[in-house]
Amino acid sequence: MKVVSFNVNSLRARLAVVLGWLSEFQPDVLCTQETKVQDVDFPTDAFDEAGYKYVFKGQKSYNGVATFSKGQTSNVASGFADEPKDEARLIKTEINGIVIVNSYVPQGYSPESEKFEYKLNWFKRLGEYFKKNFEPTDPVLWVGDFNVAPKPIDVYDPAALSGHVCFHPEAQKAMKEVMAWGFIDVFRKHCSEAGQYTFWDYRLNSFKRNLGWRLDHIMATQPLAKKSTDCYIDKKPRLAEKPSDHTPIVAEFDW
Repeated sequence: MKVVSFNVNSLRARLAVVLGWLSEFQPDVLCTQETKVQDVDFPTDAFDEAGYKYVFKGQKSYNGVATFSKGQTSNVASGFADEPKDEARLIKTEINGIVIVNSYVPQGYSPESEKFEYKLNWFKRLGEYFKKNFEPTDPVLWVGDFNVAPKPIDVYDPAALSGHVCFHPEAQKAMKEVMAWGFIDVFRKHCSEAGQYTFWDYRLNSFKRNLGWRLDHIMATQPLAKKSTDCYIDKKPRLAEKPSDHTPIVAEFDW
């Protein structure tokens, strides 16, 4: 079973990239973030033709999450139970007996801003969401763009980037506290190499110079982590014409 997370940075703008990659790679589940499309304009026909079922929650120009699957989805819910619901940042599905929580965590703008406080609080709310709805012994995947590089190995220049909203001690702590509920970083279970990234800025020729960040993650509870057989980053879509500034991260499970 192949499960993928991919921040597409506008689904309609990257539709050719996404569909071409889906056709070639054929994942069982694709979780996308920053779809940037309101529900009424979601390109359902294109994914019907591709043979994928889908659930989505979006808004115009910003945010948006969507999960595509070859199999049936059930128990779909978006957002938090309390306000602000942030429905366009979180969507939960159950596929093949696995709960998949697809999330787009706020970036934070700057450490001094209210948006950064919102980011930290968002992680706290997400941690409560997992505690209230699931058990660590359940097969749960938490995937998406977390807008956090957890460790120095996850950025190209730890010294220069220290204190950035996506490489900030408080953001790293907030993410770690959610993980402490019962999540394992599937990528780091299989790969300990430096220089492995999922995001490269469009500027400064960053991709060719590998000036990247590992901001996109696939986290699994123990029952699923034990069944993981591989996890890797596919850079090919970042080389496409008009690519997203992110690229897919793929986890494979013997499920």
